Amino acid sequence: MARKVLFDTDPGCDDAVMLAAALGHDAIDVVGLTTVCGNTTVENTTRNARAILELGGYDVPVARGCARPLVDELTTAEWIHGAGGIRGDLPYPSGDVGDEHAADAIVRHAREHGGDLTIAAVGPLTNLALALAMEPALPDIVDDIYVMGGAALAAGNVTPVAEANFHNDPAAASRVVQDASPTLVGLDVTNDATIPFERIESYEARGGVLGTVADWLRYPADALDARETGPSIHDAAVLADIVDPDTLDFADYYCEIDTTGGPSHGSVVCDQHGVYDEAPNAAVALDIDVERYRDVVAAGLSGYATHAEARE
Repeated sequence: MARKVLFDTDPGCDDAVMLAAALGHDAIDVVGLTTVCGNTTVENTTRNARAILELGGYDVPVARGCARPLVDELTTAEWIHGAGGIRGDLPYPSGDVGDEHAADAIVRHAREHGGDLTIAAVGPLTNLALALAMEPALPDIVDDIYVMGGAALAAGNVTPVAEANFHNDPAAASRVVQDASPTLVGLDVTNDATIPFERIESYEARGGVLGTVADWLRYPADALDARETGPSIHDAAVLADIVDPDTLDFADYYCEIDTTGGPSHGSVVCDQHGVYDEAPNAAVALDIDVERYRDVVAAGLSGYATHAEARE
């Protein structure tokens, strides 16, 4: 039986790859998308999410969420993801989203699907923090809450110690780590979640929908995510572990998020040695089976392209 997943997302090219692979994978039933500001404005992330659905020929409800972090100013990353937050030839989606706010949609889906639902939050955690404020029992209602963000025992990618999603809204990340007991998938593993350049070249050669996927995977040469083996597609590591739980290895730690505004603002303080003598509040990903990760992503993207081409 396919696993029901609600994705809270800020597409973004890595989000786009993850969403396409999730939509196209037989093991995943995408029940909804909620959008948040992050890689670009929420207007853009909402349009991009709907365009990804339209490109693949999928009908999934989308709810627009927060347009700014809870406390901090919004910092976007179009220089990495392209004008409007995404590269490639995408259709402009027709119509518009409804009036339901993303936080309301998260709570509604949780109550509707209960323990059958996994929430995967792969952007700044503003929407999820609001949903937790509205429904504190959310972690008990759903099966699991995955978060792509943070750098528990690794260096950051926007500051020496902070990862982009958590740095974008540290207050929200702090609320989620305090209250949601998340499965935390951060730079400790996602830096190694690369897609080989030769695979990207094969998508370019195929053209069509996979050619657009290749555009998403073509990061600027000076981006921190561009590595020797290929770009790190961070968000897709969450999808890979949902599909294949042997993809990531975890350890339970007590964590806090620095919200002080200093040089470590937005960083994960991970009590690796039990100094605080506090019970663990997060399952922290520490190792990744890269080949399993790549297999899940490849299978999902193939399914997405096949679904899109079947409509033609």
